Amino acid sequence: MNKSTNYVWYASYGSNLSRERFLCYIKGGRPRGSQKVEVGCRDQSLPIDEATYMMHYPLYFAKRSARWQDQGVAFIGLTKDERVHTYSRKYLITVEQFVDVVKQENNGVKIEINLEEVILNRFKTFRDSWYGTILYVGEEQGYPILTFTADWDLDVPFVRPSKEYLSMIIHGLKTTLALDDNEIVEYLLKKPGIDGVYTREELDEIVRAVE
Repeated sequence: MNKSTNYVWYASYGSNLSRERFLCYIKGGRPRGSQKVEVGCRDQSLPIDEATYMMHYPLYFAKRSARWQDQGVAFIGLTKDERVHTYSRKYLITVEQFVDVVKQENNGVKIEINLEEVILNRFKTFRDSWYGTILYVGEEQGYPILTFTADWDLDVPFVRPSKEYLSMIIHGLKTTLALDDNEIVEYLLKKPGIDGVYTREELDEIVRAVE
C-alpha cells in the first residue's frame, strides 16, 4: 500500500458525518443525543485532512441500537451502483486510529484487520457483527478510502431511526458538508428506513430544528 500503510481515509456516512460526533471516537466522550460514552483512540491526534466524498453505495437504516434510543442506525450496502449517491465525510487518520474506531463501533471487541485483504477483495468480513465488514470504496492521494458496514447487503428489515440519531446525521450534513435544509430533506426522504415512515413534513421539522 506504499505510504497508505500508515494512513487511511475513513469515509463516514452515518452519525460520524458530524465532525463533533466523530471526534468523540478519537478523543473520547459522549456525543449529544447518544446514550454511550466513547473511550476514544489510543492515539488522540486529530485527522490530518478531511473532505466530502460521494460514495456509490446505498444508504439504509436497520437494526436497533442501544446507543440511539433502541431504533435504527445507518448502514451501506456492499453492491456498488454508479446511480446511487451517498454523502460521506472522509477523515485521513492513522491505520491504528481506524482500527480503534472500528473497535468502538463493535462495542470494544478487538478485531484483527488485514487491509491488504480488504483492498484485494473490495470488502472483507472480520467479525459477524453490525459493523464488522470493512469496505474499500476507492483511493485518493495514494491512500485507500475505507468504511465499515454489515455483511447482509440490504437483506434485512429496515428500521426507523430515532429523531436524535437523524439529528446527528443532519448536523453533519448541515455543518460539515454544508447542505441546505431542502437538500437534506430530499436526500434523506427516500432512504430505506425513512421512506414511508417519516413524512416530508416531519423530516423537514427535524432538519430545521438542527443547528
